[in-house]
Amino acid sequence: MPLPLYIHPCVLKSRFPLHPPPPDLPLRIRIQGPLVAIQRLLPNAPWSKIGDFPQRGGVELAKLAHEALYNPSDNDKGQQEIRVRDEYLAWVLENRRPLDHIDYYGVTFDHLVPCDDPDPEVLVINIIELEVEVGDYAGGQEFASKVLLFPVQKMDYAGKKVLAVPRCCQIKKGTTDRKLINGLVKERDDALLEAQTLSTFAHLDATASHYSSYQ
Repeated sequence: MPLPLYIHPCVLKSRFPLHPPPPDLPLRIRIQGPLVAIQRLLPNAPWSKIGDFPQRGGVELAKLAHEALYNPSDNDKGQQEIRVRDEYLAWVLENRRPLDHIDYYGVTFDHLVPCDDPDPEVLVINIIELEVEVGDYAGGQEFASKVLLFPVQKMDYAGKKVLAVPRCCQIKKGTTDRKLINGLVKERDDALLEAQTLSTFAHLDATASHYSSYQ
């Protein structure tokens, strides 16, 4: 059974203006975290075989984050299109060589961002893993005490909900988040455009070869 995504309320005395974000503000959102935590949110999402961009699970994660941030009505949920702009995949390493699966994932999506805006406001949200007891993401409560501005108790979340925390409530403030995330989106756009151009040329070459065979 999927657990709900819980975005912790802002703990700052003067609330950060993007936490929660105004519904009418164009915003680029990045949510990321250990795959083991994401799988509690989306237990049926496919992650075993990494496919083309974007991952199906990434689109679903973006939808969950959007709903948690903006709390749309049931009528609005089906009408709002989530525009995924980028994703981050951390491949599992063995002897410094990447294997064919990941253990950390992040997805970037837009809320009301115009297509011609290359530098919108950015909100980064980290999913905090609190349940696993072995492996790279064990000791989540101790980790949370080092990176968050508020105390976390594992028993409040384990088996109940998955904690996610915007950057403003973390010790690391992410002063370069906007530049980094928008830069990664541009890189993704450039790569997709290049792939589309190459595909078009390949199709034209194949078509030309096909017709030349009849001459």
